[in-house]
Amino acid sequence: MSDTPALAGLSPEETEKLQTTFRDIATRSQKLLQDFSDRYQAEGPRTADPLHLTQTFMDFTAKMLADPNRLVQAQMELWQQYMKLWQVTTQRMLGQQVAPLAEPAKGDKRFNDPAWKDEVVFDYLKQSYLLTARWLQGTVKDVEGVDDKTAKKIDFYTRQFIDAVSPSNFAMTNPQVVKATVESKGENLLKGLQNLLTDLERGKGQLAIRQTDMNAFKVGGNVATSPGKVVFQNELIQLIQYAPATETVYQVPLLIVPPWINKFYILDLKPENSFIKWATEQGYTVFVISWVNPDAHLTSLVFEDYMKKGPLAALDAIEKATGQREVSAIGYCIGGTLMATTLAYMAARGDRRIVACTFFTAQVDFSEPGELGVFIDEDQLAGVEEMMSKKGYLEGAEMATTFNMLRANDLIWSFVVNNYLMGKDPFPFDLLYWNADATRMPAAMHSYYLRNMYQKNLLVQPGGLVIDNVPIDLRKIDIPVYLQAGKEDHIAPSKSVYKATQIFKGPVRFMLAGSGHIAGVVNPPRNKKYQHWLNETTTNPPTLAEWQAGAKEFPGSWWHDWDKWLSALSGPKVPARVPGTGGLPAIEDAPGSYVKVRSGE
Repeated sequence: MSDTPALAGLSPEETEKLQTTFRDIATRSQKLLQDFSDRYQAEGPRTADPLHLTQTFMDFTAKMLADPNRLVQAQMELWQQYMKLWQVTTQRMLGQQVAPLAEPAKGDKRFNDPAWKDEVVFDYLKQSYLLTARWLQGTVKDVEGVDDKTAKKIDFYTRQFIDAVSPSNFAMTNPQVVKATVESKGENLLKGLQNLLTDLERGKGQLAIRQTDMNAFKVGGNVATSPGKVVFQNELIQLIQYAPATETVYQVPLLIVPPWINKFYILDLKPENSFIKWATEQGYTVFVISWVNPDAHLTSLVFEDYMKKGPLAALDAIEKATGQREVSAIGYCIGGTLMATTLAYMAARGDRRIVACTFFTAQVDFSEPGELGVFIDEDQLAGVEEMMSKKGYLEGAEMATTFNMLRANDLIWSFVVNNYLMGKDPFPFDLLYWNADATRMPAAMHSYYLRNMYQKNLLVQPGGLVIDNVPIDLRKIDIPVYLQAGKEDHIAPSKSVYKATQIFKGPVRFMLAGSGHIAGVVNPPRNKKYQHWLNETTTNPPTLAEWQAGAKEFPGSWWHDWDKWLSALSGPKVPARVPGTGGLPAIEDAPGSYVKVRSGE
């Protein structure tokens, strides 16, 4: 038996365990505070408003207060809604059946627990929150005299606030947390506090919320496992040639240019959903660019470097490795933006090595960039550039936070509840492991990209960008193009992606996939999930809405449609090429060493 005096309601063993936990929390908290103090003295205070939102909301509030009658009317409408809610809640407490005044939106998982509907108190909290949220968003949208860009910015950050104050995010107003706290005698909250300290330690004083078990996966171990060899590298890329899965392959090799905002193995998470593995099984010689995770030594890299040392260097290497000059290519997301720039550059120079190009959810006209556009104004860009100037690059975690904010309830608050309130460890999930494996952005390149693509939209303007003394004109791209977009994509909206159909001069096959930025791309046929739409018109109409009006829906993956399109452009079959046995010797096994460098380490 323990000699520790028992606390009320607890056994001596439970008391000792509780006291040990408190000692651990106190020790770790003290160390975090000391680390914060040391960092504060070394680096100075951080700006209280890095996104420069204070002035925006002050100006907006002034416009809202300029019409007090409308504000009073809005307040009265909210009060009336509260009174109705009180009435129906009272009726429920008296045993009557009443219809709810407010219901969560379809797909809102925060209120899935039956107690949110069955228990009167929690149902009242839920409906009160939903009514207030609906009122607040409606009120900020109705203010006159606000330009469209500012209105979208206000709406987005108001939604962030609304999501943050949901009753599901607090221990005493979430029925699942209340139940867990009673059943475990508060152990869930103590475990949650330990999880919080672990994430603060991992983020070196900043909260780095774990979305998955980071120890459950290893790059090259159980993710990014397709066999192959690194056959070329420079300071910016490693070029991986994957082992063939067939005895013969198409003559024209395939080069995949992924985004450098995150790592290429989203296309090779595991064998069952690996696009890279599937492509080799269809008979393609697959090459993939693995971008370096840049540090302070590469801060001077610019967009031109990413083109020359990326796809252009890869084309030279592929010719040496295979003896084949003509290549097809895929550009994913920002990798697609780079590929479009590269194709225009090559067209201006008479370089015809790329015979066909596929774009995965990639934008070239940024006039309607979706919710990411709310981060692009002079004040916020200046804030990002100030942040990058201190180290010469943008930390991967900063970019990851931006993307997570687009789906805050799923990618932020659900983990706050699970990890810190419920005291559970996050579930092992390869996709979320990849999502957390963020990469850094060199300052000069990232500033160029944000300002010239998002802010000024110069890429779509003929000669708007000049790279290596070559004016870039996307209208000179006349090769066959396969253009993929995700119907529910929050990062590269399908409406924005579609605009390329009106720019490229060659034949463009547009395909709209079900789901979003990731699942809309990584959707292997064996899964039989989602759907895709095709329109066999010979000329793509001016808008996506017109294209959709004539499109036909097909169940499942679009990969076979893409394969049918590309195989016709990839030449005859030739004997399979084994990595490292051609004109370029193998440097190391896939997935290489560049992809294994993690930010923050």
